[in-house]
Amino acid sequence: MINTSTKIGRNVVIKEGVFIGENVTIEDEVYIDYGCIIRDNVHIKRGSFIGARSIIGEYLFDFYRDRVNKSHPLIIGENALIRTESIIYGDTVIGDNFQCGHKVTIRENSNIGNNVRIGTLSDIQGDCTIGNYVSLHSNVHIGQKSEIKDYVWIFPYVVLTNDPTPPSDELLGVKIESFAIVATGSVLLPGVMIKEDALIGAGSIVTKDVTEGAVVVGNPAKEIAKVHQIKNKFTGESAYPWRNYFKKGMPWEDTDYETWYKNLNIEGI
Repeated sequence: MINTSTKIGRNVVIKEGVFIGENVTIEDEVYIDYGCIIRDNVHIKRGSFIGARSIIGEYLFDFYRDRVNKSHPLIIGENALIRTESIIYGDTVIGDNFQCGHKVTIRENSNIGNNVRIGTLSDIQGDCTIGNYVSLHSNVHIGQKSEIKDYVWIFPYVVLTNDPTPPSDELLGVKIESFAIVATGSVLLPGVMIKEDALIGAGSIVTKDVTEGAVVVGNPAKEIAKVHQIKNKFTGESAYPWRNYFKKGMPWEDTDYETWYKNLNIEGI
Protein backbone atom coordinates (compact mmCIF):
# COMPACT_ATOMS: atom_id res chain seq x y z
CA MET A 1 0.00 0.00 0.00
CA ILE A 2 1.36 3.40 -1.03
CA ASN A 3 -0.17 6.62 0.28
CA THR A 4 -1.13 9.26 -2.27
CA SER A 5 1.05 11.85 -0.49
CA THR A 6 4.19 9.80 -1.15
CA LYS A 7 6.82 11.36 -3.42
CA ILE A 8 8.67 8.72 -5.41
CA GLY A 9 11.73 9.37 -7.57
CA ARG A 10 12.99 7.57 -10.66
CA ASN A 11 13.93 3.89 -10.86
CA VAL A 12 12.54 3.08 -7.43
CA VAL A 13 11.82 -0.60 -6.69
CA ILE A 14 9.07 -1.37 -4.19
CA LYS A 15 8.46 -5.07 -3.65
CA GLU A 16 5.25 -6.81 -2.58
CA GLY A 17 3.76 -6.29 0.87
CA VAL A 18 5.31 -2.85 1.47
CA PHE A 19 3.28 -0.27 3.40
CA ILE A 20 4.14 3.41 2.96
CA GLY A 21 2.59 6.10 5.18
CA GLU A 22 1.92 9.80 4.71
CA ASN A 23 4.39 12.55 3.84
CA VAL A 24 7.07 10.10 2.69
CA THR A 25 9.80 11.00 0.19
CA ILE A 26 11.67 8.25 -1.62
CA GLU A 27 14.42 9.53 -3.88
CA ASP A 28 15.86 8.00 -7.07
CA GLU A 29 17.28 4.46 -7.23
CA VAL A 30 15.90 3.34 -3.84
CA TYR A 31 15.10 -0.36 -3.37
CA ILE A 32 12.54 -1.37 -0.72
CA ASP A 33 12.37 -5.12 -0.20
CA TYR A 34 9.41 -7.34 0.66
CA GLY A 35 7.18 -6.60 3.65
CA CYS A 36 8.73 -3.31 4.80
CA ILE A 37 6.80 -0.67 6.73
CA ILE A 38 7.72 2.93 5.95
CA ARG A 39 5.80 5.07 8.43
CA ASP A 40 4.85 8.75 8.17
CA ASN A 41 7.35 11.59 7.67
CA VAL A 42 10.24 9.51 6.38
CA HIS A 43 12.74 10.75 3.81
CA ILE A 44 14.91 8.07 2.16
CA LYS A 45 17.61 9.56 -0.03
CA ARG A 46 18.86 8.29 -3.35
CA GLY A 47 20.51 4.91 -3.85
CA SER A 48 19.43 3.41 -0.53
CA PHE A 49 18.42 -0.20 0.09
CA ILE A 50 15.87 -1.16 2.76
CA GLY A 51 15.98 -4.85 3.64
CA ALA A 52 12.92 -7.09 3.94
CA ARG A 53 10.53 -6.64 6.87
CA SER A 54 12.30 -3.56 8.19
CA ILE A 55 10.32 -0.80 9.93
CA ILE A 56 11.49 2.69 9.02
CA GLY A 57 10.16 5.63 11.04
CA GLU A 58 8.82 3.48 13.89
CA TYR A 59 6.33 5.00 16.35
CA LEU A 60 7.61 6.87 19.39
CA PHE A 61 6.05 6.29 22.79
CA ASP A 62 3.55 9.14 22.36
CA PHE A 63 1.74 7.10 19.71
CA TYR A 64 0.56 4.58 22.28
CA ARG A 65 -1.28 7.18 24.37
CA ASP A 66 -3.92 7.88 21.73
CA ARG A 67 -2.88 5.70 18.74
CA VAL A 68 -2.18 8.81 16.66
CA ASN A 69 1.16 9.10 14.90
CA LYS A 70 2.68 12.50 15.66
CA SER A 71 5.25 14.26 13.46
CA HIS A 72 8.60 12.63 14.15
CA PRO A 73 10.66 12.90 10.94
CA LEU A 74 13.32 10.42 9.95
CA ILE A 75 16.01 11.19 7.36
CA ILE A 76 18.15 8.42 5.89
CA GLY A 77 21.08 9.64 3.79
CA GLU A 78 22.21 8.55 0.35
CA ASN A 79 23.38 5.01 -0.41
CA ALA A 80 22.26 3.47 2.86
CA LEU A 81 22.31 -0.30 3.19
CA ILE A 82 19.79 -1.33 5.85
CA ARG A 83 19.58 -5.09 6.17
CA THR A 84 16.65 -7.35 6.98
CA GLU A 85 14.32 -6.69 9.94
CA SER A 86 15.99 -3.54 11.22
CA ILE A 87 13.91 -0.95 13.08
CA ILE A 88 14.68 2.77 12.98
CA TYR A 89 12.57 5.24 14.96
CA GLY A 90 11.54 8.79 14.07
CA ASP A 91 13.22 12.03 15.17
CA THR A 92 16.48 10.62 13.82
CA VAL A 93 18.97 11.75 11.18
CA ILE A 94 21.35 9.28 9.50
CA GLY A 95 24.09 10.44 7.15
CA ASP A 96 25.26 9.11 3.79
CA ASN A 97 26.71 5.64 3.17
CA PHE A 98 25.22 4.14 6.31
CA GLN A 99 25.36 0.36 6.64
CA CYS A 100 23.80 -1.93 9.21
CA GLY A 101 23.50 -5.65 9.75
CA HIS A 102 20.30 -7.59 10.39
CA LYS A 103 17.86 -6.77 13.20
CA VAL A 104 19.50 -3.51 14.24
CA THR A 105 17.46 -1.12 16.41
CA ILE A 106 18.02 2.64 16.38
CA ARG A 107 15.80 4.56 18.78
CA GLU A 108 14.55 8.15 18.55
CA ASN A 109 16.64 11.33 18.79
CA SER A 110 19.72 9.70 17.33
CA ASN A 111 22.07 11.73 15.16
CA ILE A 112 24.38 9.54 13.09
CA GLY A 113 27.09 10.85 10.76
CA ASN A 114 28.38 9.69 7.40
CA ASN A 115 29.99 6.32 6.61
CA VAL A 116 28.82 4.65 9.83
CA ARG A 117 28.55 0.86 10.13
CA ILE A 118 26.48 -0.91 12.77
CA GLY A 119 26.59 -4.69 13.09
CA THR A 120 23.81 -7.27 13.41
CA LEU A 121 21.66 -7.22 16.57
CA SER A 122 23.15 -3.97 17.81
CA ASP A 123 20.94 -1.58 19.78
CA ILE A 124 21.23 2.22 19.78
CA GLN A 125 19.03 3.35 22.63
CA GLY A 126 18.30 6.88 21.44
CA ASP A 127 19.34 10.40 22.45
CA CYS A 128 22.75 9.48 21.04
CA THR A 129 25.25 11.26 18.82
CA ILE A 130 27.53 9.17 16.61
CA GLY A 131 30.15 10.80 14.38
CA ASN A 132 31.57 9.93 10.98
CA TYR A 133 33.35 6.69 10.03
CA VAL A 134 32.33 4.96 13.25
CA SER A 135 32.27 1.15 13.24
CA LEU A 136 30.11 -0.75 15.71
CA HIS A 137 30.33 -4.52 15.38
CA SER A 138 27.56 -7.02 16.19
CA ASN A 139 25.67 -7.14 19.50
CA VAL A 140 26.79 -3.71 20.68
CA HIS A 141 24.52 -1.83 23.12
CA ILE A 142 24.78 1.96 23.13
CA GLY A 143 22.88 3.46 26.08
CA GLN A 144 20.95 6.71 25.94
CA LYS A 145 22.93 9.97 26.10
CA SER A 146 26.06 8.38 24.61
CA GLU A 147 28.38 10.56 22.50
CA ILE A 148 30.75 8.88 20.06
CA LYS A 149 33.11 11.01 17.98
CA ASP A 150 34.61 10.28 14.53
CA TYR A 151 36.67 7.19 13.64
CA VAL A 152 35.80 5.15 16.73
CA TRP A 153 35.84 1.34 16.69
CA ILE A 154 33.57 -0.61 19.04
CA PHE A 155 33.82 -4.38 18.85
CA PRO A 156 31.21 -7.12 19.61
CA TYR A 157 29.33 -7.39 22.91
CA VAL A 158 30.38 -3.98 24.20
CA VAL A 159 27.91 -2.19 26.49
CA LEU A 160 27.82 1.56 27.12
CA THR A 161 25.79 2.10 30.30
CA ASN A 162 24.17 5.32 31.53
CA ASP A 163 22.46 4.94 34.93
CA PRO A 164 24.78 5.53 37.92
CA THR A 165 22.13 4.57 40.49
CA PRO A 166 19.78 2.12 38.76
CA PRO A 167 16.90 2.39 38.46
CA SER A 168 16.71 6.15 38.08
CA ASP A 169 15.85 8.91 35.62
CA GLU A 170 19.23 10.63 35.98
CA LEU A 171 21.30 9.38 33.08
CA LEU A 172 24.98 10.00 32.41
CA GLY A 173 26.05 8.98 28.94
CA VAL A 174 29.48 7.65 28.02
CA LYS A 175 31.66 9.88 25.84
CA ILE A 176 34.19 8.39 23.42
CA GLU A 177 36.56 10.69 21.55
CA SER A 178 37.99 10.24 18.06
CA PHE A 179 40.16 7.25 17.08
CA ALA A 180 39.52 5.37 20.32
CA ILE A 181 38.99 1.60 20.31
CA VAL A 182 36.79 -0.44 22.64
CA ALA A 183 37.57 -4.15 22.33
CA THR A 184 35.20 -7.11 22.63
CA GLY A 185 33.09 -7.67 25.73
CA SER A 186 33.93 -4.44 27.55
CA VAL A 187 31.50 -2.52 29.76
CA LEU A 188 31.78 1.25 30.14
CA LEU A 189 30.10 2.63 33.25
CA PRO A 190 27.94 5.78 33.29
CA GLY A 191 29.58 9.10 32.56
CA VAL A 192 33.09 7.88 31.77
CA MET A 193 35.07 9.65 29.07
CA ILE A 194 37.40 7.76 26.75
CA LYS A 195 39.94 10.17 25.33
CA GLU A 196 41.35 10.23 21.79
CA ASP A 197 43.43 7.22 20.67
CA ALA A 198 42.72 5.25 23.84
CA LEU A 199 42.51 1.46 23.65
CA ILE A 200 40.15 -0.48 25.94
CA GLY A 201 41.27 -4.11 26.15
CA ALA A 202 38.83 -7.00 25.72
CA GLY A 203 36.58 -7.76 28.68
CA SER A 204 37.43 -4.59 30.57
CA ILE A 205 35.12 -2.88 33.06
CA VAL A 206 35.80 0.84 32.72
CA THR A 207 34.88 2.72 35.89
CA LYS A 208 36.72 6.02 35.36
CA ASP A 209 37.95 8.31 32.59
CA VAL A 210 40.66 7.01 30.29
CA THR A 211 43.40 9.43 29.27
CA GLU A 212 44.52 10.12 25.70
CA GLY A 213 46.46 7.26 24.14
CA ALA A 214 46.20 5.02 27.19
CA VAL A 215 45.82 1.24 27.07
CA VAL A 216 43.57 -0.03 29.86
CA VAL A 217 42.56 -3.60 30.74
CA GLY A 218 40.94 -5.55 33.55
CA ASN A 219 38.16 -5.26 36.14
CA PRO A 220 38.32 -2.50 37.10
CA ALA A 221 40.28 -1.35 34.06
CA LYS A 222 43.76 0.00 34.80
CA GLU A 223 46.31 1.61 32.53
CA ILE A 224 49.10 -0.76 31.52
CA ALA A 225 50.75 1.11 28.63
CA LYS A 226 50.45 3.78 25.99
CA VAL A 227 49.21 2.81 22.54
CA HIS A 228 52.49 3.64 20.81
CA GLN A 229 54.09 0.84 22.84
CA ILE A 230 51.79 -1.83 21.36
CA LYS A 231 53.37 -3.90 18.59
CA ASN A 232 51.81 -5.84 15.73
CA LYS A 233 51.92 -9.52 16.75
CA PHE A 234 52.77 -10.61 13.19
CA THR A 235 55.41 -8.06 12.20
CA GLY A 236 56.68 -6.76 15.53
CA GLU A 237 56.24 -3.23 14.25
CA SER A 238 54.21 -0.43 15.82
CA ALA A 239 50.44 -0.79 15.48
CA TYR A 240 49.12 2.44 17.00
CA PRO A 241 47.89 5.09 16.59
CA TRP A 242 45.96 2.85 14.21
CA ARG A 243 45.23 5.59 11.67
CA ASN A 244 48.90 5.48 10.66
CA TYR A 245 48.72 1.74 9.89
CA PHE A 246 45.15 0.99 8.82
CA LYS A 247 43.38 2.60 5.87
CA LYS A 248 40.74 0.20 4.50
CA GLY A 249 37.46 2.07 4.11
CA MET A 250 38.96 5.30 5.46
CA PRO A 251 39.07 8.61 3.56
CA TRP A 252 42.89 8.29 3.38
CA GLU A 253 42.64 4.84 1.75
CA ASP A 254 44.52 5.97 -1.39
CA THR A 255 47.32 7.73 0.46
CA ASP A 256 48.29 7.89 4.14
CA TYR A 257 46.72 9.66 7.08
CA GLU A 258 49.29 12.44 7.40
CA THR A 259 49.14 13.35 3.70
CA TRP A 260 45.35 13.20 3.66
CA TYR A 261 45.09 15.36 6.79
CA LYS A 262 47.56 17.90 5.43
CA ASN A 263 45.67 18.19 2.12
CA LEU A 264 42.37 18.42 3.99
CA ASN A 265 43.64 21.41 5.95
CA ILE A 266 45.02 23.09 2.82
CA GLU A 267 41.72 22.66 0.98
CA GLY A 268 39.84 23.98 3.99
CA ILE A 269 41.73 27.29 4.05
